[in-house]
Formats: sequence, C-alpha cells, structure tokens
Amino acid sequence: MALRAARRLARRGAAPLATAPPPGGTRAALSTRSLPDYNTPVDTAKIKLSRPKPVKRKPARGDWQGLKDLRARLAAEGSLVDDTLNDMKNDKDFQLTAKKLRESGQRKLTLEEKQRRRRCLEELGAPEFTEHLLQQAGCDGTRFATEVLQLNIGLYCNQACNHCHVESSPRRHEAMSSDVADKCLDILVNSPSVTTLDITGGAPELQPEFRRIVRRCRELRPDVDIIDRCNLTVLAEPGQEDLADFLADHAVHVVASLPCYSDKNVNMQRGRGVFARSIEGLRRLNEVGYGRELKLDLVYNPLGAFLPPPQDALQTKYAEELQQHFGVSFNELFTMTNMPIKRFADFLSRRGELGDYLDLLVRNFNHETAPNLMCRTTLSVNWDGRVYDCDFNQQLDLPLGSGKSVFDLTSTEDVRDARIKFDNHCYGCTAGMGSS
Repeated sequence: MALRAARRLARRGAAPLATAPPPGGTRAALSTRSLPDYNTPVDTAKIKLSRPKPVKRKPARGDWQGLKDLRARLAAEGSLVDDTLNDMKNDKDFQLTAKKLRESGQRKLTLEEKQRRRRCLEELGAPEFTEHLLQQAGCDGTRFATEVLQLNIGLYCNQACNHCHVESSPRRHEAMSSDVADKCLDILVNSPSVTTLDITGGAPELQPEFRRIVRRCRELRPDVDIIDRCNLTVLAEPGQEDLADFLADHAVHVVASLPCYSDKNVNMQRGRGVFARSIEGLRRLNEVGYGRELKLDLVYNPLGAFLPPPQDALQTKYAEELQQHFGVSFNELFTMTNMPIKRFADFLSRRGELGDYLDLLVRNFNHETAPNLMCRTTLSVNWDGRVYDCDFNQQLDLPLGSGKSVFDLTSTEDVRDARIKFDNHCYGCTAGMGSS
C-alpha cells in the first residue's frame, strides 16, 4: 500500500486544469498543457461502463425508437415515475442504500462517507484541502459578495440518477414551504449584488413553490437571471404540458442535464426511458424559442470515474450530434466533474474506485479555479431554509457559519467575508474543468 501511494505521489506536480464558469458566466482562457489525466475523448458516446451483455429482445417501453410519433408515444406511456420506482425496487444498490438508511439514519451514513474519503486521501498521502488550497492557490477561503442565490426547493424527482449528489427520487417529498420561499425573495430584493436566482431540486418544476417563486422574482427583480436546473424529462410529465410556455413567458434560463448524446449511455446513468424524454424535452423547448433568443444550456457529467473532456470541443460534438440526428439546438454546454459524495461516492465505493478517483482529483488540482470557485459568490439555501456555501455542503450537512437560516438574514451582505467550510470533497471542484 505504501509503495502504491508513493507511486501515485510521484505522478503529481503537473500543471492544473480549468473550471467551468457558472451557466451564463465567461469562459476563462486556461492552459491545459502538461495535465496528466486531461485526456478524455470528445466522442463520449464511445465511453462505456462494463455491464452484462443484454439478451436480444423486442423494443420495450422506454427504449429509443426514433423521432416518429415520439410525443404521442410518451403521452401514451404517461409518467416516468412508475418506471423509476420499479427500477429502484429492482436495483440491488438502491435497496442496499435504503436498508442502511433505515438502520443507521442519514447523519451516520454521511459521516461514514466522509470518513471513507478521509481514509483514502490519507493512504494517498494527500494534503488536507484547506491547507493545499492556501499553499497552491493563495486562497484563504473567504466569501466575496454574493452574486448567485441558489434555492434547492425540494427533493422530489421523477428520476433517480446514479450520479445524483442530492439523492433525489420519487420517494423524497421534502419541499420548501411558502414561508421559506417568501423569506428568500425578501433577501433577494434586499441584495443588489445578486444577479442570478438559481432554482434547483430534485426536479424543481415539480415542487409546489416553483412557479410562484419564478413569477414573484420576475415581478420583484426583473433584472435577475432566473435559472431552472431542468432534467428535461419533466417536460413530458402529465400536468406539465404548459411548462415550456411558462418558462418562455418568464424568460427563464434553462440549464439542462444531458450526460451524453447516446441513448444507451443516458439511460444507463439516468434510468430507463430517460433519453427519449430528454430529446422530447429539448424539442419542446426549441419550439418556444429556446436555443435561439432564449437561453438553453446543457450540462455534461462523466459516466464514470474520469474527468470530462475539453469543454469547447465537446460542445462542438454535442451540437453536431443533436442537430444532425434530432434537429435540436442549444446555446452552450458546460462540463462538470462529478463530486465524490452521496450516490456517486457509493457507486465508486462499490466498484472499488473511490481511492483511484480521489487520486485523480488530487493529481489534477487546478489552482486557477480558486478565484472563481462557486462557493465564494453563491449562497445556497436548502428546502428547510438553512444556508450553505454550496449545494454540495448542503447535502453533507456543513452549514455556513453557526448554522444560520434565511430567517437570520436580512440580505446576503450578512454573510459577506464569512469563512467557507471546505472539506475533503472539495477536491472535486478544483480538478479538471471543475464542478458547479
């Protein structure tokens, strides 16, 4: 073990990578020379995870069957929720996690996950993150003025993705109350430095407060860029037939997750039938002006334990594939490094890859990401009103300051210059193209 760690350490010292800006941000001109692992091919559809060879069968519900009559077929199939629940029921990993959650509780599982990361990093001889950030990037972890107010308004989702750091699913019913939502809007009005309201979940559109928050924000702060973190499949859910029109009418900036332009890869990572519904969601958004005068950005997450490919080159590939095969257009694509927490951490642990993935992140630490880390300009609010530096800390129960909630704040200036709560998972935000 010591020899293995020494070999890993010997591979370090290469120049770091670049992190993607928040959606709508400016791309920095960053060097990728001499990066040891920045070699993920742009043709991501050819990246495959090992899995048993499928038995030949007739096309079934959820299979990709082309564009012909796609909308009608999805309408006939109804909600994705039943398929997701069935997949969760038959997935041994989901059942194992659910059993552990019942027996130990979320707090204990989160602590065990943190300890696994710490042990792996100790075996690698990796430095503590806060110390490393200060030494390599001169960053002392102080917050700047808040520019992004991020609201996680609930954990209910019609999907249950393998990489989800929020652990959303149809079984999660935690949701933001109207009182918390109103207080967040009050803070927004009192915070002129905030230029973006970033609404996430779960599937935020399926939360009871979503449309009211959008309407009130547009009334109170018409200058704010409202972001909807959309999973795309929600646009094909029963009862959401008018969602695309609602988003367009309120000039909402859609940031949509699409981990590949291949049906097999998307369905493997995000669930059976997700690809077809994602393509239908993109087509509906295009019909009302998204991808042209209205902003539609896509997000790529790696399928496994590797860094994403170069962002600009992958955007070109996505644009070619989506336009040629599906007639779909979008504005920009952002590549995000998967964070080694929650479901993705469990995924890595089960495959025996957690240590190697953390080694990958440490080797590719990027000092150029430090000035623009999202935690320096983002205030993240949980569905229950507690505030955090980012949504990753939110899921690991690492609250900002002394555990404040929105009801302790008048504006985001109340947390300016506060110390950021870094921990060992933060290597995910400073490796490769970063994470946001």
